[in-house]
Amino acid sequence: MFIIEITECYDLKILMISTEFPPMHGGVGRYCKKLVDSLRSEGMRVYVTCNEAGNGDYFGIAPNNKYNSEVLLKIVKEVEPDVVHVQYEHGLYGIRLDPINPGKTHTNIESFYNECTVPIVTTFHSAYTFTQWMRLVVPLNNRSFGRLGTFLRMAYDYWTHLLNYNSFNSLNRKKIGLNKAGVVFSKYLANLIPGTTLIYHGAEPSCPPPMDRNEARKIFSLPEGENLALAMGFMTATKGWDIIGKMKMPKGWKIVINTSRNHYGREKLKDNFENEGVINLNRGFLSDRDLSLLLYCVDALILPYKVTSGSGVMYDGLAHGLPFISSKLEFFKEFSDMKLGMMVNRNPLEFSNSLLKLKMSYKQYKDAVVDQRKHLLWKEVAKKHIFLYNSIIGHASPPLLKIKS
Repeated sequence: MFIIEITECYDLKILMISTEFPPMHGGVGRYCKKLVDSLRSEGMRVYVTCNEAGNGDYFGIAPNNKYNSEVLLKIVKEVEPDVVHVQYEHGLYGIRLDPINPGKTHTNIESFYNECTVPIVTTFHSAYTFTQWMRLVVPLNNRSFGRLGTFLRMAYDYWTHLLNYNSFNSLNRKKIGLNKAGVVFSKYLANLIPGTTLIYHGAEPSCPPPMDRNEARKIFSLPEGENLALAMGFMTATKGWDIIGKMKMPKGWKIVINTSRNHYGREKLKDNFENEGVINLNRGFLSDRDLSLLLYCVDALILPYKVTSGSGVMYDGLAHGLPFISSKLEFFKEFSDMKLGMMVNRNPLEFSNSLLKLKMSYKQYKDAVVDQRKHLLWKEVAKKHIFLYNSIIGHASPPLLKIKS
């Protein structure tokens, strides 16, 4: 067995591209900020291009800006980076699914990929099996035409999704090749986008342990004598909030929820849960510190998602020593197989019963999570990215690598 250790790295200039970036609310932006900070801590010069609402170094890109490619090419010319790194979530760059000709489906940065001569690394935040792709269609109320408008919009969305599944995947595949590399967070995504590199999503507590659980619970006015499972995230239909509202909590268990809205989010779901076993914090999008404190309060995560390509919440939970209970989705299987959590059928009774099953085997799951979370340290994630950057620009040779048997 060979272990590759990165012992030295080159001083690289990196242009990081992410439409979403803090203080904007969103998982892609939050991940990008953590990665940028970690790369800078390793001595890399990183310049961020984002939307005007973010705290980047360069601006001008937006989902509805059809000139994103021109903006980015101009910035590349000015910065002269060694490598460009794109945080690629299709909607952040204005994806348009063509309802007639799927060959015309595109985002507003496709020509950038075609014309940029600097090596490009792409982190893929989304890819779907066909079943999950079709589940992305959710009813958005039409204020102008009522139910008829909602029905027509749903029919249009189903048709365009059915027609464009292969073209959506093609957008991902075209970003892998000569002078182009890809990063994914799971084996599930690696299988959907061949040729990519698996680097797990980084995650670390913002408030380092040890943290007394009861002291943390006092901050959020949570009960000290209960087992608590946490469900949190954006208030969208794909997150499965319907399951939470219908669960009958086993004795000694309660579910804590905290919902928020994405910067670009359009969905507006009701967030009142008429369930005595649910504690709704109503804190909105949390700071890193408050998120860390909340995760120290609970015993497990509940993830009843309908669709997911990945889960930053799951990674954050693992970093805080928390096992998870999730829907049976392809992304979670890899981590369930590692005994970091369990998957169940997506119905309220299964999720309720799973809380009791988790408690019976809690130490087994907890020990596996604690062992795995060392692989999520941001320093290690940054080093793996630096190795990939050097590889794609032709610098992957000694003294960068030290191989031990």
